[in-house]
Amino acid sequence: MDGMQPSPVEKLKRRLCEHGPMSVAEFMAWCLTANNTTYYRRGNPIGASGDFITAPEVSQIFGELIAVWAITVWQSMGGPRPFVLAELGPGRGTLMHDALRAASAVPTFREAAQVHLVESSSTLREMQGRALASLCKPQWHLSLTAIPETPLIVVANEFFDALPVEQHIYENGSWYKRVVSLNGSDRPSFTTGRLSVPPPELLPSREPREGDILEHRPATAAMMTEIGRRAGSVPVAMLVADYGYERRDYGDTLQAVREHGYTQPLDTPGEADLSAHVNFAEMAHAAKAAGLDIWGPVSQSDFLLSLGLEERLRRLMASASEEQRSALFLGARRLVDPFQMGSLFKVMAITSHGLAAPPPFAETVTAAG
Repeated sequence: MDGMQPSPVEKLKRRLCEHGPMSVAEFMAWCLTANNTTYYRRGNPIGASGDFITAPEVSQIFGELIAVWAITVWQSMGGPRPFVLAELGPGRGTLMHDALRAASAVPTFREAAQVHLVESSSTLREMQGRALASLCKPQWHLSLTAIPETPLIVVANEFFDALPVEQHIYENGSWYKRVVSLNGSDRPSFTTGRLSVPPPELLPSREPREGDILEHRPATAAMMTEIGRRAGSVPVAMLVADYGYERRDYGDTLQAVREHGYTQPLDTPGEADLSAHVNFAEMAHAAKAAGLDIWGPVSQSDFLLSLGLEERLRRLMASASEEQRSALFLGARRLVDPFQMGSLFKVMAITSHGLAAPPPFAETVTAAG
């Protein structure tokens, strides 16, 4: 019919016809951020009415404990005034709202903090502005590089998993780039592209087998290089919370989520959330190469419990109604239950060389290889 918009798959087919096969990273970027009609720029993906729920939306305690972490790190830096408190991919602004509210207990921290947010979605920027209106006047950027070069504390919760990931597939004794192309039935499909050379430092210890897939996230190294450059002149600390794995490994972790359920990545391109597990070994290697100290990773459960989740939950429940107590308990349990978010999600801290160990880490640990 005239005036009808092409389906997501038809848009992808048109793109492949015009420009040829896309690497998996190019496919992710095209689906998520290529233009104003793609996933992260067309609406609100977070919450019950969206496609997924993040930890700050599960329980206010998450953001409150992030504040505890940030205040302690700021104090270890010598309490610089001013400093930038930044969040990458701040969602609806819930984490920053809860953190700033909790941080009001330390007025010197709140007065020194200048809030900067890295966000590409105009819809989410509006939501973040409303959420933070009573607490601060945030400044927005499209990338970390645009943030002022002052002492810096960065929070990245479920940010790295959405950054494009390259996939290399091992076939017939060689590595090839995995791509999206049109198959013989004129349907988008994952296929084998040209010969490739995956980063050798990411290869697991065992020899690859036929069909093994190695994932590589180029933006990780670029981000760590930028953090390392800044750390040469000002104190910097970054907290990364995301789902992923600690050791170098093979595997295809690309996934699509729509309306709180899993779907196939090629079914509704641009209308589903695409992500891939974070390789914390890759992140640790990149951070170490940039001259930074690496702490962890530890499970989200260990991180939150060490920072006082149980005590905070008890305090909140003491003055709550029966209905509120139930919601508080269930939310906190979801954060730390090993069968929910507690084990799958990991937390790593990255700091300027020589800064004191951030809570709750006791010693510098590079992610195991």
